[in-house]
Amino acid sequence: MTVPAVIVGRGARFKEIVRVMEQRQVSALPVVGDDGHVVGVVSEADLLPKEEFGGRELTRFERIARRTDLVRAEALTAEELMTTPAVTVRPDDTLAQAARLMAVEHVKRLPVVDGADRLRGVVSRGDLLKVFLRPDEDIEEEVRRTVVSYLFPTLAHAIHVSVRDGIVTLRGPVYDTSLIWVAERLIRAVEGVVDVEARLGGTASAPGGLPTVR
Repeated sequence: MTVPAVIVGRGARFKEIVRVMEQRQVSALPVVGDDGHVVGVVSEADLLPKEEFGGRELTRFERIARRTDLVRAEALTAEELMTTPAVTVRPDDTLAQAARLMAVEHVKRLPVVDGADRLRGVVSRGDLLKVFLRPDEDIEEEVRRTVVSYLFPTLAHAIHVSVRDGIVTLRGPVYDTSLIWVAERLIRAVEGVVDVEARLGGTASAPGGLPTVR
């Protein structure tokens, strides 16, 4: 996330909001109350109706269908313009959760708030994409430590892990092939992973002479 976050207060005027967005190159701003709580978000989409409807006669249908936008077209302050309640995430939410919320809510930026709903920062689409710049070596080490050693402890030494451009490839024998899909799912959750190729196969026999699951 970006820290400190660029914010405006409830009483910020229209031109001030536009000026801050332009200066800080952001498309949305959290609106924060006097107590530090996030009370809403004002975005470019909230500002555009003033330009869209300025000086134009509207049809009766437009006045009914675009009632919310008409209200925003006449708004002068952040409190009048903002979308509320704000769509937010917590500091311990995963990048996948943040990305899913952005997609569902059709927003480009999310305020990050603590347990008291006080602003900690802002996460943007660009922040989410930065995770794919993570070095392949770091991804490989995490996959070995948190997935391979956990699921296949007795065969970890025999399973080869390689990562290239974020694509993780596993090769080697496993006792229980039903765990392969579990490994794939866990690896996809590792930050920076682009794709997974699990080329794992069953061994002749499991420890203690138990039959192999294939």
